[in-house]
Amino acid sequence: MEIVDKAWRVQRKVEDRVKHVGKGRFGRVLKMARKPTPEEYIKTNQITALGLFLIGGLGFLIYWLFQYGASLFAGLFG
Repeated sequence: MEIVDKAWRVQRKVEDRVKHVGKGRFGRVLKMARKPTPEEYIKTNQITALGLFLIGGLGFLIYWLFQYGASLFAGLFG
C-alpha cells in the first residue's frame, strides 16, 4: 500500500501544478496566443535571417581584423 499512496501523492502534486498553469503570471499571454498567419511567419523568418547574417558578418569582420588587420596596419604604418 505504501507504493500506491506515494503514487497518489505524486499524482495530486502534478495535478495541482497543472491546474495553476493558466492562472499565473503568464496565463493571460497563453490565452491570447494564436498561430501566426503565413504572412507573419514569413516576415518573422526574414527578420530573423537578416539579424543572423548581420551578426555573422560582424563576427567574420572581427575575426578577419584580428587575423589580417595587424599585418595590414604594420605594412601601412611600419
